[in-house]
Amino acid sequence: MNKEGYSYRISAAGRVNLIGEHVDYCGGQVMPCALSLKNTVWARPNGENVLRIRWTDLPEVAVLDLGDLEQYRDKQHIKYHAGCAALWREAGHRVVGCDLLMDCTVPFGSGLSSSAAIEVSTIAALATVAGEKFDPVEVALVAQKAEQEYAGVRCGVMDQYASANGRAGYAILLDCATLEREYIPVRLGDYTLVIADCKKPHSLVASKYNERREEVEEALRLLKKRLAVNSLAEVKPYLLEEYRTLLPAVIYRRAKHVVEECERVRTAARLLRGGDIEGFGRLLNASHASLRDLYEVTGKELDSLAFAAQSHPACLGSRMTGAGFGGCTVSVVKKSAEEDFKAFVAEKYARETGYRAAFYSAEIGDGIVVEKE
Repeated sequence: MNKEGYSYRISAAGRVNLIGEHVDYCGGQVMPCALSLKNTVWARPNGENVLRIRWTDLPEVAVLDLGDLEQYRDKQHIKYHAGCAALWREAGHRVVGCDLLMDCTVPFGSGLSSSAAIEVSTIAALATVAGEKFDPVEVALVAQKAEQEYAGVRCGVMDQYASANGRAGYAILLDCATLEREYIPVRLGDYTLVIADCKKPHSLVASKYNERREEVEEALRLLKKRLAVNSLAEVKPYLLEEYRTLLPAVIYRRAKHVVEECERVRTAARLLRGGDIEGFGRLLNASHASLRDLYEVTGKELDSLAFAAQSHPACLGSRMTGAGFGGCTVSVVKKSAEEDFKAFVAEKYARETGYRAAFYSAEIGDGIVVEKE
């Protein structure tokens, strides 16, 4: 696809969450990193009242009428763009007709937030073509709203926030209740992050993602009968144990994961600041076990992938990352043994599941990047 003739190149990142899974919509802290895998948009004004969207790897051209963006809510590939344009305009911003050429290197269905990268880069492109400066935090919030209202996924803010606000070499310690953030340096020394994709197709909308949200909301509702808290993340582990009889067994397990995962995030930030990579690795293993046993969002494939990784002597820790029900693991692996690790995990995983895992090379990168062509 010819990229000449476009005025701007705008990109936004995919993300990997190092730790803090399924706590963003519970008001907890998370620790995502933006990745060098990204969605790139080449953009130019077209003088019409339409968004004309092309893709580098597809022959189709989609034309969206800016006067009637509601009609695209059920259109699989363009509902994200329509939602972003509609909600960005609803937020008081100018949206002008433009041509957008999309190129996404974030693997779809991987759990690395291709949808957030597409949403964030689309909004940043719309603002850039309209000649507006933008706040990356506002872009993230509007992108989150688009995911919720147009894609039907009741996501927290983490994915879009990391996609928009990432910084190369750093994780973001993000308080999802207040949006306060701290950039935590990720200095792994002799170790590196390895992302492995279980290659099992999954869909957040069709999965139990929304069901888990309902379960933790029920936990909070029941605990608020005795505790003065605004979110499940505010509940300390000892208080959850004290009032566990208020909760049905399944609801208690969901809440226990959230409460303990929030503690793990705080510990992880302290360990990374101090350079304790081995301790950080142990937290990854504990997080995966909790997601498997308490939150029940892993499944055979992710469990097999994480267990294979954890059983390799060069791996300090491994866990699923993302919403679960398919997607990726993130592992801390000694650089000198990275290729042996990949071969070992791939063989063991294929033998146990019949799927062939994919491994992605990605650095911790920046969020939104705007360049003039």
